[in-house]
Amino acid sequence: MSLIRQSSVDEMQTLRERMNRLFEESKRGNGGTGGNGGGAGGEGSSPRVWAPAVDVAETEREIILHAELPGLRKEDIDIQLTGDTLTLRGERQLANTQRGENFHRVERQYGVFQRTFQIEVPIDTTKVAASYEEGVLTVRLPKQEEVKPRQIEIQVK
Repeated sequence: MSLIRQSSVDEMQTLRERMNRLFEESKRGNGGTGGNGGGAGGEGSSPRVWAPAVDVAETEREIILHAELPGLRKEDIDIQLTGDTLTLRGERQLANTQRGENFHRVERQYGVFQRTFQIEVPIDTTKVAASYEEGVLTVRLPKQEEVKPRQIEIQVK
């Protein structure tokens, strides 16, 4: 695998951050409704942070990233490759609701997201491509020619 794997320390940090957010929301009186501080669409509160599910695979020729981003528009997603760092960021807005509408449960994640990935192999940045279909973002990162495996023939003397 050519990507740096997320360590258990990172996983524990993510869990700690999620638990802290849960406790902060309960202190603000959200009662687990998933609102933005003051209920759905709460004015003046900081946007929620979430992390979309991402699969990363590697073939002989490229690194392929699939991110689940249902309900987002192309304009809601920002992808940047800087050196050996790929960053996905964006925001999913809470759907507009009718005045006086009270949620009984909000389980879908929304708000700002950002995911960062360190790539260990040189990437041909001129051939990086992204597509978005049925709520799944696919980013293809072709490896540079010099890092692709090459069969070496053995000469017998």
